[in-house]
Amino acid sequence: MMGEKAFLGCLMKASYLIQDTVIRPQHLAETRNREIMQQMIEFNISGKGNDFLITMSFKNNLDAFGGMSYLNELQAHADVEKFHEIEKLVLEAWKEREKKNILTLAASHDWEISQVISKLDKINEVRLEDHKSITQALADVYEAPWQEVELSISATTGIKQLDVMTSGFQDGEVTILAARPSMGKTDVMLHFAKAAGWAGYLPLLFSLEMPEKSITSRLIASTGGFNRVKMRNPKLLLSQSQKDRWPSIIGSLNKTTIQIFDGASQTVAEMRAKTRKMIHQFPMKKPIIFIDYLTLIGTSHKDAGNSHMQVTEISKSLKAMAKEFSCPVVCLAQLNRNVESRMNKRPMMSDIRESGSVEQDADLIVFLYREKYYDQSEGNPMLELIVCKNRNGPVGTVMAKYNECTGKIEDLPESNETKVSS
Repeated sequence: MMGEKAFLGCLMKASYLIQDTVIRPQHLAETRNREIMQQMIEFNISGKGNDFLITMSFKNNLDAFGGMSYLNELQAHADVEKFHEIEKLVLEAWKEREKKNILTLAASHDWEISQVISKLDKINEVRLEDHKSITQALADVYEAPWQEVELSISATTGIKQLDVMTSGFQDGEVTILAARPSMGKTDVMLHFAKAAGWAGYLPLLFSLEMPEKSITSRLIASTGGFNRVKMRNPKLLLSQSQKDRWPSIIGSLNKTTIQIFDGASQTVAEMRAKTRKMIHQFPMKKPIIFIDYLTLIGTSHKDAGNSHMQVTEISKSLKAMAKEFSCPVVCLAQLNRNVESRMNKRPMMSDIRESGSVEQDADLIVFLYREKYYDQSEGNPMLELIVCKNRNGPVGTVMAKYNECTGKIEDLPESNETKVSS
């Protein structure tokens, strides 16, 4: 346990480090090392931590800690300048031990896979690499006024004016796409996924309600402009010209590298594990995660009957996943029936089921609204994308053309596309 000795020795030589380290006594392997660190913490809290050796020398049970000879040995291993590297080694050793313990417990208690994944994920929540000093942060931007601005690499939404308003889907951010049933949520999500895929991203599509065959059918219909009814029997219902275009549509969709996971009640922990696998399989591509939809995500929360607690847990987990993989996460959500009782049926924030935690954790919230859904005689093909929360830009409404028969989304002429709210 040389790493632990060096770690404790550094804490003894530079007592201020006890307040900075993420390592806690339980992360140390040897019992006396855990007890020594706990004693350091207690001394520090009580204001006696400036000279640990002197303070410890007055303890009656000093032999229980290995005596003065062991404390001197710890100091001999100290190298404060390399504290960060030592800290990292201690943490990695703890993670390895925890991993083995979890796998042993899983085997002896016959845990479900999702429980194992959840436990393993929690190990990674203890991190050292989330810190940057203001000095380094300022150094990174010091040359900004004299440098060419690099275009921010973000996943396009595939809708020009929505990209202008939001700058696309940003790494580490969560987007909630919400609407009433049959408003076009899934078609819009598939449009986003195709656009991101063609732009070089790796779209990972977790479809918790719709099976893979239906997703694939919708992708082909919207890309080819085929009426979805014809997809039930392509051989019989497609025209010859549509059949002639079929191979090129398949080839075009294949270039998106969309990955579809259609298991029901997948948990965020399972999605994280599958995302890691895909990242290893496609190391040159940045993932973008799509989930259909929020309240169908499985949860291991003990309050399984409490929908507010479930949504809160899921919402925070989605944000953590976006940050962990530094990728965009786009999650669909259903709106409650309150919309239907109003004269103006355009959605509001309060219409999101269990909206409090979702509103807080999401970086971007987009509502979908179609006038034609409520007035079939209107014949209006317009789809309103109402950006009601945008952490990094304006809110407002973007108009697009939506063909409900094919699921195809198209840009409008620029003069009709956007209404920005101040």
